[in-house]
Order: sequence, then C-alpha cells, then structure tokens
Amino acid sequence: MTSSDAELARLLDDARSWAAQDPDPTTAAALTELVTLAGDGTAAARQELADSFSGTLQFGTAGLRAALGAGPNRMNRVVVRRAAAGFTAFLTGAVGQAAPGTRPRAVVGYDARHNSDIFAEETAAILTAAGVETFLMPSALPTPLLAYAVRALDCDGGVMVTASHNPPQDNGYKVYLGRHAVEESGRGAQIVAPYDALIAAEIDRVGTLDSIPLAADGWTILDPSIAADYEAAVAALAEREQFPARDLKIVLTPMHGVGGETAVAVLHAAGFADVTLVSEQAAPDPDFPTVNFPNPEEPGALDLALETALREDADIVIANDPDADRAAVAAKDPDTGAWRMLRGDEVGALLGAHVVSRLAAAGGNSSEATPGVFANSIVSSRLLARIAAAAGYAHEETLTGFKWIARVPGLLYGYEEALGYCVAPSLVRDKDGISAAVLIAECAAAAKAEGKTIFDTLDELYLVHGLHASDQLSIRVADLGLLDAMMNRLRVSPPESFGGSAVETVTDLAEGSAQLPPTDGLLYLTKDGSRIIIRPSGTEPKLKCYLEVIRCVGSAAELPEARAEARAALDSVLADVREALGL
Repeated sequence: MTSSDAELARLLDDARSWAAQDPDPTTAAALTELVTLAGDGTAAARQELADSFSGTLQFGTAGLRAALGAGPNRMNRVVVRRAAAGFTAFLTGAVGQAAPGTRPRAVVGYDARHNSDIFAEETAAILTAAGVETFLMPSALPTPLLAYAVRALDCDGGVMVTASHNPPQDNGYKVYLGRHAVEESGRGAQIVAPYDALIAAEIDRVGTLDSIPLAADGWTILDPSIAADYEAAVAALAEREQFPARDLKIVLTPMHGVGGETAVAVLHAAGFADVTLVSEQAAPDPDFPTVNFPNPEEPGALDLALETALREDADIVIANDPDADRAAVAAKDPDTGAWRMLRGDEVGALLGAHVVSRLAAAGGNSSEATPGVFANSIVSSRLLARIAAAAGYAHEETLTGFKWIARVPGLLYGYEEALGYCVAPSLVRDKDGISAAVLIAECAAAAKAEGKTIFDTLDELYLVHGLHASDQLSIRVADLGLLDAMMNRLRVSPPESFGGSAVETVTDLAEGSAQLPPTDGLLYLTKDGSRIIIRPSGTEPKLKCYLEVIRCVGSAAELPEARAEARAALDSVLADVREALGL
C-alpha cells in the first residue's frame, strides 16, 4: 500500500467514525455518500473530505465561523455541542470564582441561516444541563438584540449563532460575556484575549460527544417583549426636540436577513413613517437568492435597493447585513446625479459629527475638555479624531473589531470602516445597524430640512478638517501561507515611498504599544500625510490594505479639484502597494 493509499484509508476511516456518531442525519448521510464517492476515486469528493477533516475548527475572539458540513473543520452539531460544552465549563468556572454560590445566567440568540435554530437550542440544552439559568430568544432576531439582552437580563454570557454577512453555506458562533464573567468594560461585548484562549482550552478538554449532557427542557424561551423592549429603547434615541425633521423617504433592505421587521418598527417609532422595504429581500432567506454575497460592501449587493430608490424617488437607502449589526448608506450624489453607496468612513464621520451636535444641543461644552470618548479602529479614517478634538472630546484608536471599540472607557460613539457603528453604547456594547439607522435617518432629515444632502454635510466637514479620502485593496488567497509570505516580503524589503511621497515612519503593529495590543500588521506614514495599513484579515483568507490621503481645502470652490487630486493620489498609492506586494 502506498502512502497516498494509506492516507486515503485513514481519511475514510475518520469519516466513517464521524458519520456513526453524528447526531444530524442529514450531515451523516451526506458524509456517507462522500465516503462512497471518494472510495470510488472521485477527486472532488476526496478533496472535500480532506478539507473537512484537515484539522479542528479553531475557536478565537470571533468565535467560530465556517461552512456547514460534517467533520471537525466544519460547522455542525458535533462541533457546536463541543463548543457549547467548553463555553459552559468556562462560564461556570468564571462565575464560581468571581461570585461563589451564584447561579450563572446566559442568553442564546440565532439568525435565520441554515441550522441556526438547531445550534441555538442545543446550546441552550447544554447550558441548562450544567445548571446555568438559560434564556433562548423567541425567534430569529438581530445580533444587536442579543448583545442588548446580555446586559438587559444581567447575564454572565451570551451566544449568537450567526455567520453575519458570510456566504449562504456558512454559519458561526459568537460569544459575549457579562456580569460576573468579565471586567466591567467588557460586559455585553464580544470576547477578547485571553478569554478566547480560556474557552478554547475548555473546548479541548471536552470528552466524547456522548459525554456531553443535554437537558430535555428547563431553559426559558423569552417572551417577544424582549424585542419590543429593544425597539422602544432604540427608538427613544431620536432627538425630536433638537432634530425635529422627519420628512425623509427611506428605502430599507435587510438583505434577506433578520433585521427588517425590527428596523422598520424602530424607524416608525422614531417618527420616520415613510419606509419602503425592498420586497425581494424583505423576508429572511438563508439562501440569499438575490445577491452573490450577502454583504452590503460587495459590488452589486445594493442593486435592488438602488432600483427601488429610483422607482420610489427616495432620499436615502439604508441596508443592513443579514444579522443587522452593520449599516450601509446610499444617496444621490449631487456632483454626478447618480446614486452611490457611501464608504464606511464617510458614514462614520457623518454620525460622529451628528453625535457631537446632539451632545452640544443637550448642553455639552465645547470650550474645554468634555467627559466621554470617541473611538474608531486604527484602519478607519483619521477624520473622526479631528471632529472629536474640535468639539473638546477625547479620541482613541483601537485594534480592528468592535470587541475592542466597545471596551473604550467612557465611550460615546465608536465606528469601524467596515460599516460598523456604535451610537448607543449604554444600550448595545457592540456595533448595531439598527440604532445607527435611526441616527443616519435623523442626520439626513436634518440636512434635507435645510435644503441640503448628506454629501453637503460631508463637504462642510472637509472644509473644516480637510478632505479625507480613503480606499482599500483586498487580496483573497486560497493558501493562508501566502498571507505570511506577503507580510514577510514587506518586512524584509520595506517600501521607501507611496504615491511619490517618502515613507517617514513605519510601525510594525505586531510589536504592540502602550495604546494597542500586538496584532499582525504594518502602518506607514508618508511625508505628505498619506497613511497605508496592511494586515491579514481576522475572519477571512484575505490580505487587506487600507489607504488614506488628506488634502487641505480652503473653500467650497476648491473641493472638486481637491477630490480629483485625492483620487489620483490614491490610485498612485494603490499601484505602489501592489508593487510592494509583488502583485
């Protein structure tokens, strides 16, 4: 027997063993068929088996996320039961140590993806069997509602079964901590290190599948009023006295996800009566039939929403991703007359300035340093820092991910360029596309009442703080080793300039600093103030490059030329980044 024959035999044995203990008849049957095909010599079946059994899906700060299917490297009931058992062991241990004699509490939520409800119910059953007081969401609901519930129900932990904006074949498992299980700054937020490693260690200690007890009942299915409570709290964010304008025609798409009903209810309660849902994408559908990739950032994802906006003569489009923790915005650009989606940095600046206005109207003092902090991820624009400083507020940069932004002490508002916004940290200590939609609508309606658009509002910010223009380059790879190779290339042969401007400082983010924990990435600042950050994605097999150039603008008449200059500068920087990476 050759080594390849022996390897195939081991792979087939592993697959047969998995199928024999798989509690899901669907994945067990699919796996058995794959074994037969692979044994008969079908190359595609062998490749699928090899990938499914190539290793164990690793639990990290983003929890778990992978394609559905059988095997240790896929999302399935075996992997989820083990993850739930490990999380349960961590939670009971952490609460027992912090508050001896206290019964741990946890809440479990889920979206409308394939198997989300099953994964959620089995998680609730495992938590309950271990003595954890467990609450299960009454239906498929948005991720921000789960984050809200962790604190509203005074829970020690929360689990959200969702793959957010990943492709239809994926599912995932997000973990939140609260009450006794984490320090105050992390209560209601997603986990960060070292909690991920502690939970992963408990998952590794879980025994055989049949050793994991599941309760037949005993958890509490929450009343639908939990959603009503969240809706009322978010709708109450609307500042009707300070920003009374509500004449705004909104087109909303939940992108086949779970946010539609909640978002419409919140917008209506906040006074925005004219909301049109994109009918083809209004109902939850785990197959996402009208989009190639259910992420508002992807080309074509907003096509139906923009068609609806043209037909309805709308003022603005708001799109949530499938679990509604992100929000995209599109409007008609007065310079071109065409509808376009705003970049996350543009919306982040608009919301930041609007939050400042709300605070000022409520009595904030801009003449001296004011309590409270504005924050954004390091890869997001530097414009928010200037807006905050001009208003007398502190500003912090964090690593990418709301697990970091949400932990900033005294946070008033935070965002990241990937369409994530936290406008009400006291309600949801995470990104929330629904509460963001309320403030986006309020901002757009206020501009419309003055005969302007949100693009005019942006231009006003540029006149004060400089035109901040950004772009991205994402390089998807099939082999994760290529990411290391590209980062090593940059470290061994550092670029000397970008866009014709000499590199003045290089920061290796892997070394960490007093402000930021270590993370794999490189930050370049050039003589003309351009900033380039290159880092591997934390959730996808991608290398991500973030570019920003700044141009001073003396008057509105200079804006068109400044925009053209900034675009040319970005294109030049992009070319240099590609060359530096050997593309």
